[in-house]
Amino acid sequence: MARILITSGPTRQYLDPIRYLSNASSGRMGSALAAAVLAAGHEAVVVSGPVDVDYPSDAELVRIESTEELRDACLAIFPTCDGLIAAAAPCDYRPVEVASHKIAKNGQSMTVELVETPDVVASLAADKQSRWVVAFALETHDQHARALKKLRRKQCDLIVVNGSEAIDSPETSVEVLNPEGTVLATITGNKADVAKELIGVISARLMGLQ
Repeated sequence: MARILITSGPTRQYLDPIRYLSNASSGRMGSALAAAVLAAGHEAVVVSGPVDVDYPSDAELVRIESTEELRDACLAIFPTCDGLIAAAAPCDYRPVEVASHKIAKNGQSMTVELVETPDVVASLAADKQSRWVVAFALETHDQHARALKKLRRKQCDLIVVNGSEAIDSPETSVEVLNPEGTVLATITGNKADVAKELIGVISARLMGLQ
């Protein structure tokens, strides 16, 4: 039995106490992956951003909000795990300054300076040792090339490629790439079924299980 860390949902980077930068990730894929991991007889640890979906009751659940919190939680948990499935959609930028009060309209335009947030997957994979890392890449164009570049830069073992149509949808279509750029699997269907097939691919390729 393996202990598998799953990241899920979006993160939020606040502009002021009310407003934030984020995305429409629903957490549905993360929930489906947790269920598939448990059904395969493994242990699931889910680190999730703010979502409305329910996670399996047998999964260990850690709630976070910002990308920094996601990174810190995963850095603490990953050493106790055998592998990571990074299905979260972290916010890639944060404001340089966060206002302490709600920003009021004043009839003028406003410029917000942004800086990159930490790369959570790269941070974890840099010290993965014998553990394996599977990342997700949501791309709107040049999907294979961009995903493969991410896989190699972040030192992942596999990457799951999908498109923007998967966001907040009960269904998805994905391709699984290895570091050589080979498409190991193409899977389409509802996220629960896709998750089961993904766990099968991961089990065969990275855990030596059939």
